[in-house]
Amino acid sequence: MHEENEPLPTINGDEQAPSGARGFKQEELVSCPTCLRANPPTRTSCLYCGVALPFAAMSSIQIKPTMRPLETWEQGYNVIFMPNEQACSNTSLNQISDLVRLDLDDVRELVLSGSALPLARCLVRDEALVVETRLNELGFSIEIVADRDLDDYPPVRVRTMDLTDDSIVLFPMSRADAQSIPWREISLIVVGRRVIRRLEVAERAGKGSGKEVVDSREMSTDTGRLDLYSKTTERPWHIAADNFDFSFLHELKTLIAAKNFQSLAGMLRLRAESAGYDESYMRVRRLLGLVWPIEERTESLGLRKPRMGRINTEMVTTSDNEKQFARYSRLLQVLNIRRTELKA
Repeated sequence: MHEENEPLPTINGDEQAPSGARGFKQEELVSCPTCLRANPPTRTSCLYCGVALPFAAMSSIQIKPTMRPLETWEQGYNVIFMPNEQACSNTSLNQISDLVRLDLDDVRELVLSGSALPLARCLVRDEALVVETRLNELGFSIEIVADRDLDDYPPVRVRTMDLTDDSIVLFPMSRADAQSIPWREISLIVVGRRVIRRLEVAERAGKGSGKEVVDSREMSTDTGRLDLYSKTTERPWHIAADNFDFSFLHELKTLIAAKNFQSLAGMLRLRAESAGYDESYMRVRRLLGLVWPIEERTESLGLRKPRMGRINTEMVTTSDNEKQFARYSRLLQVLNIRRTELKA
C-alpha cells in the first residue's frame, strides 16, 4: 500500500495516475494501449479515453465491472444465465446481485425461472468474460452472446401459408417467391405477444412553476406473435396475428384472430414434432426488462385550447415490446444452434 506522503505514479514523467490507483503498486497499474495513461487494475476500459484495456494484464478477481446501461445505438455483449439444477444459496445470490448490480429479489427470481435469460449487458467482451468467470466460480453456467448475433437477423414477415403432409409453404409480405420448408427442417418455434401501450396526458400550468394533469387516456393492444426457424436459414419467419391471412385453416377459421392464432400454433407444434417449442416469453418478459428494457418514446401533441382562457399541453408516451420479443426469440435460436453444434 502507498503511504500517505508517497507520490502517485506518473506517466511520461508529469501526469498523475487516477485517484482510483491509490492503494495499488506501480507494477499493478495497467497502461492504456492508446493514450498510455495508467489505470487501476480494477477497470476494463481506460478512465481517460474509454478504450478497452488489455484483459490479459488484469486479474479477474480485482476487476469491478462497470455495468452501466448501454445506449440504444451501442453494441455490446450479453451475459446469459443458463438454468441448471444447482441449489442457490443466499450467499451466491448476494454475490450475483453485487456483481451485476440487480436487486436481490430480481436475481433470485431470474435464477429460479428455469429459463435462459440475460443477466447483464456489457460494452466490451472482456467485461462480459469477467462476469462469466466469477459466475463459473460460483458453479453457474453462462453463455456470452453479442448484440450483433441478436440484431443482425431481421425476420421475414409472412402474410399467409399453406400446410401439406410433408412441408409448410410460407408466403412473404414482400410478395417474393413462396418458400417450402419440410417439417423435419423446422428447428424452433417461439410464441409470444406484442403489447403496445399508449398513454396520452393533458397538462396545464398550475400554481407556481408546476403543472397540473387535467386529463389522461390509456390504450393498449395485445396480439399474438410467432417466429419459426429452419435449419437452412438464419432469419426467422415472423407471423403477426393482427396482419395475417388465416384462410388456409378452412373450417377451423373463426372470426376471432386470437383463436385462429392459437389453432395455428397448435398445428405447427403438432406437425413439426422434431422442433423445439417455446412459449415462455410472456412469463419472463419482466425479467428480460431488467437488461433489455422495453422501448418507450414520448412525443408532444402540441397545444390545445379546450375552452376560453385555458391552454393545455398534450403529450403521448408509447411503449412497445416488439424489439424485446425479437431479441429473446433470436437468443433462443442462438442457444439452440450452440447446443446442436456441441452434440455434433
